[in-house]
Amino acid sequence: MEQIVILTEKAAEQVKQMMKESGEENVYFRVGVYGGGCSGLSYAMGFDHQKREEDHEFEQDGLRILVDKESALVLKGTTIDYEQGAMGGGFTIHNPNAIASCGCGSSFRTATHAGTPEEC
Repeated sequence: MEQIVILTEKAAEQVKQMMKESGEENVYFRVGVYGGGCSGLSYAMGFDHQKREEDHEFEQDGLRILVDKESALVLKGTTIDYEQGAMGGGFTIHNPNAIASCGCGSSFRTATHAGTPEEC
């Protein structure tokens, strides 16, 4: 199956560490998009025990990754990184399909998907 999103080595290691710490080592890592946020679409990442019929599944660095069919349309080519700084760490997302994003970077819209913008 085609890889929709790419995790950097640091991001993949962080996801594996989070799985280990939560006792969820044999699960899928789900990446998706839902309507909302200042710009209309927001990112979602988490662990999932079940693959759905409409999911794209691929593997990277030993992680089984799921992206639902609708999210795949706006996530294709997206890179997820993990950065550690003085104030802690966090995932950063570079989505080449995003044409606008909010100041905090957690919501966006694409040329073909406006989502459901909310007031900030």
